[in-house]
Amino acid sequence: MILKIALLVTFVLLIGLGYFYFFQERFIFLQGKKLKRNYLFHFDTDFEEIFLATSDQQEINAIHLKLSNPKGVVLYFHGASGNLQKWGKRASYFLSDGYEVFCIDYRKYGKSTGNFSEAKMYDDALLAYSYLKKTFQEANIVIYGFSLGCTFATKVASENKPQALILEAPFYNLRKVVQYRFRFAPTFLLKYSFSSEKYIPMVTSPITIFHGDQDQTTSLAGARELFNCNKASTNEFIELSTATHHNISTFPQYKQKLKEILER
Repeated sequence: MILKIALLVTFVLLIGLGYFYFFQERFIFLQGKKLKRNYLFHFDTDFEEIFLATSDQQEINAIHLKLSNPKGVVLYFHGASGNLQKWGKRASYFLSDGYEVFCIDYRKYGKSTGNFSEAKMYDDALLAYSYLKKTFQEANIVIYGFSLGCTFATKVASENKPQALILEAPFYNLRKVVQYRFRFAPTFLLKYSFSSEKYIPMVTSPITIFHGDQDQTTSLAGARELFNCNKASTNEFIELSTATHHNISTFPQYKQKLKEILER
């Protein structure tokens, strides 16, 4: 009887581990509804829709929200959920301070094609930056990441010299995020690392990190650990009391500091 129970428990455990390994993308990438190629975006400002051609014959969908006389541009890497229609609405924070906004949808998100690949997604992020450098000087490009987007923002900043790197609710690496949210999750089965801690030491631009002390998605401790990987005196960590993962942008302290960064 004991042997049967042990075998049953082992079988159930193996099924669970197999499910986690083969379907982990469902928990990491919450891309939501796929958009048809002819879907029309709607924003309250002038914008251009762009498709970036990748080296592996895929297309990365992007929107460029424009101003008549911009100070510069913010390259925005969004979070794990939703697509450009959702995230484009965050542009108002930057447009009001004179910065255009360029945002991409990751592979399999929105209208973007291709399959999930950590290496390819980093390449796509670098491709977006290269595209902007055709029009803007690096001194006028701000790289911004939110949550999952922070790892792409950090990677791009580590290989370039933008005006600034801004990270909202970042994480140290994916393994620590999973451990924070699901204590007993089998992190050894993760196919993705998203190791921001490997890239942030190589960033030479000023870094600003915003994080809420009530964030239940990415830990405050992990964000501080990431911040401590780069000791430059120009860097700043801003902890927002009572802020969660999704409401940092509503805090006056955030708005004031963002304005200061964009007015430098």
